[in-house]
Amino acid sequence: MQKIPMTGEGLTRLEDELRRLKSEDRPAVIRAIAEARAHGDLSENAEYHAARDRQSFIEGRVLELEEIISTAEVIDPSQLSGDTVKFGAHIELVDEETDKESGYQIVGVHEADIKLGRLSVSSPLAKALIGKSVGDSVTVPTPGGDKSYEILTVTYK
Repeated sequence: MQKIPMTGEGLTRLEDELRRLKSEDRPAVIRAIAEARAHGDLSENAEYHAARDRQSFIEGRVLELEEIISTAEVIDPSQLSGDTVKFGAHIELVDEETDKESGYQIVGVHEADIKLGRLSVSSPLAKALIGKSVGDSVTVPTPGGDKSYEILTVTYK
């Protein structure tokens, strides 16, 4: 089975979600189904169907999280160093067209969240950055046309 790179923080978040689904959400939906059943005719019972849909989602997510967690390979960025971009790097970039600066950390696919600056290792920008160093320029195709960025800093925390 192929190992999936992930930060320790990302793995902890997924483990917390799995724990919550199993200990809180799953029992709550079972209670909701039992309560909806008590209302009688299930064929026209919207609460019952909504609870069953929720149960299906929870069970699917539990299986997905168990699979991800079992194949996770934790990489500790604080143990890495150097001035080239690798998994776990914190990067500061400047858009060469607008001079707007932005910062990202390159993380695993299942922990990416662009709003929090966590960039998936499989994203076009991360792929363009991997192996590059401070001062290098990268060009990334976007729906609005190619974007060029210069790497300002690369750190491992």
